[in-house]
Amino acid sequence: MNSSAFEVLIVDDEPAVARYLASLLPLSQCRAEIALSGQGCLSRIKARDSKPDVVFLDADMPEMDGFTTLRQLRRLNSDVPVVMMSCQGGPDHTMEAWRAGAQGFLQKPILGSDIMRMVSKHCAARSHAVELERVQQPHIEELLDGQFFLAASAEMRAITRQASTLSKADVPVLITGESGVGKEVVAQLLHHHSPRASRQLLKVNCAALPQDLLESELFGYEAGAFTGALKSKPGKFELCDGGTILLDEIGEMSPQLQAKLLQVLQDGSFSRLGARVNTKVNVRVLAATNVDIERAIEEHRFREDLYYRLNAFVIKVPPLRERREEIPYLLNELSRRFAIAHSIEPIKFSPEMIAAAVQYSWPGNLRELGNFVKRYLVIRDPKSALAELESKISPKVEVLSKAVQVEESLAGPNGGLKSAVRSMKDQTESRMIREVLDEAKWNRRIAAERLQISYKALLYKIRAYNLEASA
Repeated sequence: MNSSAFEVLIVDDEPAVARYLASLLPLSQCRAEIALSGQGCLSRIKARDSKPDVVFLDADMPEMDGFTTLRQLRRLNSDVPVVMMSCQGGPDHTMEAWRAGAQGFLQKPILGSDIMRMVSKHCAARSHAVELERVQQPHIEELLDGQFFLAASAEMRAITRQASTLSKADVPVLITGESGVGKEVVAQLLHHHSPRASRQLLKVNCAALPQDLLESELFGYEAGAFTGALKSKPGKFELCDGGTILLDEIGEMSPQLQAKLLQVLQDGSFSRLGARVNTKVNVRVLAATNVDIERAIEEHRFREDLYYRLNAFVIKVPPLRERREEIPYLLNELSRRFAIAHSIEPIKFSPEMIAAAVQYSWPGNLRELGNFVKRYLVIRDPKSALAELESKISPKVEVLSKAVQVEESLAGPNGGLKSAVRSMKDQTESRMIREVLDEAKWNRRIAAERLQISYKALLYKIRAYNLEASA
């Protein structure tokens, strides 16, 4: 037998099923061991110095079921990949496995291609473990004022490359995205890598000041320009000469000020309030907004010529729900930094809490995630933190989960009423999926996100229930 074969542990209370699953593994690549109970699985992990490369764990076992086994396995601080197996499918069962800390889910009956796909996913790169670890580690950069930029998803890594390119070109950049996604951090990243990094980056929130005050804040004023202007004062553009200015929430700027900003972008000149001559500056302008600028143009709230000056280079920062793989890294990084800043003991996130955090959509994005981490570190109550997350998860998914709970409570030890209740569950699930699809105008990716299931799982359900868009 190959000494470098992958170690696979199969846990199933039915010996025939366990042997069948072991027979699906190629002897030249895998070495399979069998445990017939959850306790047997735990004993195997505790007793051996070397841990298996992957565990296939049956969810439906007597005495100690797979979910209990997995939770106890995680309490042993074992990070061995676990693939849960069950005769029951559906998003609710998959979700429960995910919350318990599983890295995969297979519905029985299991084919050889299914089990080898999971083995390949969790084991095939073992010989390149060092390189794989390097690639999978998030890219983190330290920025101003304790801020940091983290990229672990393909989307954010693309922004890293985009920012590296644009930082060298001394051109305006428009940064778009929902509130709280980290637009200011991206602006800092652009400045950090630019030739202007040794000079200052000034941020001005265009929505935080009345427009007349915003004008004087940006461009300054001369003595006597208005009541109370006893002496002249330079604006942010003058103070930032040679550096970078970030105009946050530029979509809230008045058309009058937009015209003045356009002049700065065109020739680098402007006039202070009350001044008779122009002032010349060398400032790079970065702008950020969560406003739909094209719609604002249609409604005559934003100048089209200014937009075309800014949108030659656009960085769109995706919301947190579209880069969920970064959430575990962000939780740990935010927790570490908050603990250091406030001189408190760091605290770990359980697999259940991480799974719930990944499942939640975070409408407030990074700002909401950061506030959650702060509350958790201050209160230090894992149960209440987990309950907080679970209470925010989509109610539609909870309805689907309740159907299975009814099935389990009514089925009884001999499976009485099981088929009838499963039919009720299928009808409920089918109706809820159709409702979400109709709400999303049959955009399957949006519907999958709202249902908190994978895109492939939704396609399977649509086929299984013969769902079609209404004419």
